[in-house]
Amino acid sequence: MKRREFVKTLGAGAVAGGTVLAAPAVSAKSNQTRNWKMVTTWPKNFPGLGTGANNLAKLVTDMSGGRINVKVYGAKELVPPFEIFDAVSRNTAQMGHGASYYWKGKSQAAQFFAAVPFGLTAQEMNAWIYHGGGMELWQEIYAKFNLVPTAALNTGVQMGGWFNKKINSLKDLNGLKMRIPGLGGEVLNRLGGTAVSLPGGEIFTSLKSGAIDATEWVGPYNDLAFGLHKAAKYYYYPGWHEPGTTLECFINKEEFDALPKDLQSIVLNASKVANLDGLSELTARNNAALDTLVNKHNVKLIKFPDDVLKQLRKVSDEVVAEVAKNDPMSQRVYDSYIKFREATMAWHDVSERAYLNARAL
Repeated sequence: MKRREFVKTLGAGAVAGGTVLAAPAVSAKSNQTRNWKMVTTWPKNFPGLGTGANNLAKLVTDMSGGRINVKVYGAKELVPPFEIFDAVSRNTAQMGHGASYYWKGKSQAAQFFAAVPFGLTAQEMNAWIYHGGGMELWQEIYAKFNLVPTAALNTGVQMGGWFNKKINSLKDLNGLKMRIPGLGGEVLNRLGGTAVSLPGGEIFTSLKSGAIDATEWVGPYNDLAFGLHKAAKYYYYPGWHEPGTTLECFINKEEFDALPKDLQSIVLNASKVANLDGLSELTARNNAALDTLVNKHNVKLIKFPDDVLKQLRKVSDEVVAEVAKNDPMSQRVYDSYIKFREATMAWHDVSERAYLNARAL
């Protein structure tokens, strides 16, 4: 009773003294609803990649309690697939979902944050980006374009691609017109082929019509969904050009900077969840899809010859090192990437590789 009387007296004294005790105010800025558009390079609801964008949008919307409401637009619904970078930079849309090697015309260094031939695996890419200095470099590059980058999905090791002729030596790549982006495309060009950049939605018709001779896409789950087995005979592995491809989400920097700190954290951490979930889904679904391709559709699954892979590795290292010399930022990113690759290879020789070798005995 005495305690109650004390509280009453305290309250009365506070009011009399001009001080009102109240719960912390929630700012209108924190409570307002933001309706954001996410544009993607992928066809609407395409398995794995398109649904990965949908998943990220839902995570941001749900985790923010609807304070950020994200609507996804597939390729060509709002802007063409290869124009999403500029659309988000200009704030026509607030988020984009794609792959950084599509923007090499903007920055040669951007390619390193998607995939490097014979480079980092998914696990190693995440380690470099989150704990090896990669993210800081990525943010520095994209800030010049008014963007904030995040890792939003990883494909894991991809397949080598679909070909209408067998690849028995490097000579078979000479004159080959192949859909292959990024640094892998630079390697093909060096070997006398022609790298073609095509959005996902145009790959099947281009391969079927003969406009291209070969294509890489992602892996069995995604390739089966595109029906690429209906357009080419031979399915090669491993994906030397994309050993652990990071797909990205980027956010308009002005919109991101205007968010309260809790919403900034939600956007960044939702991307981390989507990154893990995308890799997990593709890992879970690829083998069943590969079984369907081989045993139901009679796809010819072929490993690149070892001598071809060795030569591809040599040429790849030369090409990537040369690309790094194009500008100071590319050299900085390359130096960081290669240093991390060498360190993680030493560790994985006695951990991941040693275990996989032991499991195969």
